Amino acid sequence: MADLDDVREGKDFGLDQPVEVKAFPVRGSVSLDWGMQDRLARIFQPKSGHTVMLAFDHGYFQGPATGLERLDLTIRPLVPYTDVLMCTRGGLRQTMPADSRKPVVLRCSGGMSVLTELSRELVAVDIEDAIRLNASAITTNVYVGAEYEHQSLANLVKLIDTGNRYGIPTMAVTGVGKDMARDARYFGLATRICAELGAHIVKSYYIDNGFEKVVAGCPVPIVIAGGKKLPERDALEMAWRAIDQGAAGVDMGRNIFQSDCPVAMISAVRAVVHDGESVDKAYEIYKAGKAKAA
Repeated sequence: MADLDDVREGKDFGLDQPVEVKAFPVRGSVSLDWGMQDRLARIFQPKSGHTVMLAFDHGYFQGPATGLERLDLTIRPLVPYTDVLMCTRGGLRQTMPADSRKPVVLRCSGGMSVLTELSRELVAVDIEDAIRLNASAITTNVYVGAEYEHQSLANLVKLIDTGNRYGIPTMAVTGVGKDMARDARYFGLATRICAELGAHIVKSYYIDNGFEKVVAGCPVPIVIAGGKKLPERDALEMAWRAIDQGAAGVDMGRNIFQSDCPVAMISAVRAVVHDGESVDKAYEIYKAGKAKAA
């Protein structure tokens, strides 16, 4: 307790040493408040500056998709191998262990399904519930060029403003409709809009032509979506190319939990993202892990 007994004046002020000011390593975040930087530092690993997120929020509009029928059986065993859990509040509360110590990027949008127009979302989680869940970031989709573009951007702005109020970063996800072109021009536009509105991270898709320009034109970190299920080596090559061209990490779902050996696959992805391993080496890691699990 505070008292006045034996109060001693300070003597060693290190006058011969300048005060060290460390630059914050996450792109576009140097001017953010301490709490915001603290949460981003949980997401991006200090050694590599990258992140491996495990996305399993698909049920909020797809229902029990392949690999997500039982989150306790398919996702929980992968928790030790990921840096970040990207999920809904229901999936988190009902199936994920609170003592895992993994940061959470919380899905905060909803209101549609695979049977309706995907771009017609709403903010489906109150900021107070995100705080209760100790979310390290909150996220929503943005549908630039879609029928409900304006509504999706309004949702993003609402999350950014409420997140800023409480020191919680926002990740914008560039949703793509079935009739939209997946090219550098589109993703350059969509990612830049998200960053200009105040998003702290943008999740987007890797493209073969011009991805490095998309990254260069976005002043905050880009993490790539895994997208549809690919053969394991192809998914590892996509991750390698994205990291090589400036991506800050991956947010993979189906290419991990729908793999023949999810633990081996996420281990191989980590080798690419954090250790800089080649595609061939990472694929060997996957095959060795799969053989061990057999």
